[in-house]
Amino acid sequence: WSQVVSEAEKIVGYPTSFMSLRCLLSDELSNIAMQVRKLVGTKHPLLDTARGFVYDSRNNLQMRGLVVLLISKAAGPSTAELSFQDNMVSGIYSSQRSLAEITELIHTAFLVHRGIVNIGELKSCDGPLKDMQFGNKMAVLSGDFLLASACTSLAQLQNTKVVELISSAIGDLVQGIYYENSKSSEENCLTDDIGISRWKEQVFLSHSALLAKSCQAAMELAKHSTEIQDMAFQYGKHMSISHKLHSDLQPFVKESSSDTMAFSLNSAPAILHQEFLGRDTWIKQIRELQEAIKAGKGVTSAIDLCRCHGNRALAALERFPPSEARDALANIVYAVTRFP
Repeated sequence: WSQVVSEAEKIVGYPTSFMSLRCLLSDELSNIAMQVRKLVGTKHPLLDTARGFVYDSRNNLQMRGLVVLLISKAAGPSTAELSFQDNMVSGIYSSQRSLAEITELIHTAFLVHRGIVNIGELKSCDGPLKDMQFGNKMAVLSGDFLLASACTSLAQLQNTKVVELISSAIGDLVQGIYYENSKSSEENCLTDDIGISRWKEQVFLSHSALLAKSCQAAMELAKHSTEIQDMAFQYGKHMSISHKLHSDLQPFVKESSSDTMAFSLNSAPAILHQEFLGRDTWIKQIRELQEAIKAGKGVTSAIDLCRCHGNRALAALERFPPSEARDALANIVYAVTRFP
């Protein structure tokens, strides 16, 4: 995965840490950073989020912006007469680079907001209450600032359809995270009998909508046809679902000396295992769940589903002309659909 991302970054021109320098060097964010330093030594999850911005060994944080740039380069210029043809660098328009940055800012803002802890569920081992309350204030403030910066940059693109697309993606994210939070207290309890189709709907909202609609918006900025826009949307949607399935599968397929990796009962293998097994038997097996899922059909079905969405993403790519960028997009799919 890291090699695929590194090679893709070379194609689009520079490493894809899209946080705007104007944003990072602003007085507002500098003040927030100074305040966040006060959390050092506490157990507030905002610190882990901040560390992830500096070092993310799996390169997941930058993946969305990278895909937006790659799909832009793969599509190339449209046949329409554009007044901004001179703004193209390495086969990508400046507005598309701005969109990639906006996508990363929105994703980062929601990551920061997800670091807010539920004060009512804290235990004594979590540390002083005042630290957690202060950390929550910083998470809200910094996340809101990043989201506001993204929205300001979005308006500067001066494209009504793009604003509508990305705004709807933000709405999807809010809806998806609201569902996740409503179930967070049940994370270690029995899940609802939701089924894999409902799982897909929820994953689209919380993980896929932003990337899918950003890919579509990148095509709109270059005035590509509605067919190309739809193919870009389909690639973003199915690749990100494959990415989520790949992540869900790791506790069950990763070869390690310890088989105690944490996993969610709302993950795809667990839900598919429950569908094959039946609700009553599933409840009986709950204490030996990880081994039961490994031995059942849930894991193999989740792998098949991951590859299915990967194939649909690859099929969408067929509408784009052959290029290094298209190959890089395909390699990203291969990286998340390959299992030991």
